[in-house]
Amino acid sequence: MAGVVVCHGSATVRERLVVTSIGVPSLAPVRAAATADELLALARRIAPTVVLLDAHLPGAGPAEAIRRLRAVAPSAAVVLLAGPEDGEALDRALALGARGFLAPDVGRAELAAVAAHVQASPVSSAPPGTAGVPHPASPLQESHAPRADAGVGSRPSEPTPVLTKREIEVLIGMSNGRSNAQIGQELFLSEDTVKTHARRLFRKLGASDRAQAVAIGLRRGIID
Repeated sequence: MAGVVVCHGSATVRERLVVTSIGVPSLAPVRAAATADELLALARRIAPTVVLLDAHLPGAGPAEAIRRLRAVAPSAAVVLLAGPEDGEALDRALALGARGFLAPDVGRAELAAVAAHVQASPVSSAPPGTAGVPHPASPLQESHAPRADAGVGSRPSEPTPVLTKREIEVLIGMSNGRSNAQIGQELFLSEDTVKTHARRLFRKLGASDRAQAVAIGLRRGIID
């Protein structure tokens, strides 16, 4: 991946998101911008894979920032940092091709799930205006309740699933944004064997895709 740019008008929020993003290896490098102009300047140097964008971005605003970003880095996956009251800004962002939205207090597990989701479904492979629409299986969605602290796809009272060493290695590869082929190369396994391990760990975790599996793994302490 070509990293993430955190673009937020609040220095406090921006700094917290930078620190949180640094904890997700697959999002490296992490860069920060306070305005649309700063975002575009960074994108011109190195096009980011993911942009976390303030729904209340000062100056140009999020919609104009997305339009301008598309001309500079068309493959960047934009995720709006929005709350329940930001419906209008979210609708405009999704119409312009944003992938979805997260609460500004998003945690490390959610960001890791976003990275896995984007890696599995790059912007260039999705029709504009449709790839970003949130749905229950996606980590990119509004979180009214419960918060992700309660777990993604699991409950605190449930026993931690027991994964084999190889399944954990495959899950770690997923959390770092690796494709099945890349994981196979690192572990000296065929891609079909990696897929078999993936299917088994999905079943054990109760996950429907890579993003959800990574989020559950992080929340349950299976990977870190």
